[in-house]
Amino acid sequence: MTAQTDTSDTVTTVYKVSGMSCGHCEGSVSAEISALPGVSSVKAVASTGEVTVVSASPLDEEAVRAAVDEAGFELAGRA
Repeated sequence: MTAQTDTSDTVTTVYKVSGMSCGHCEGSVSAEISALPGVSSVKAVASTGEVTVVSASPLDEEAVRAAVDEAGFELAGRA
């Protein structure tokens, strides 16, 4: 499975985030990543630790890491 999929106008990337355990965790991570420029949608799933991000162009992984850190969690990398 590839962690990043490019379509004609968006990029979908799946990240692994450790420490999420509930809906509040999902919301915190989603809110922080959603604030990054170019992000159009974020879906965090605590049970799998996966966060799917749709953006206009590939995101800087350090910016995603900083957003996840701000939410109180740790970015483990791409899924």
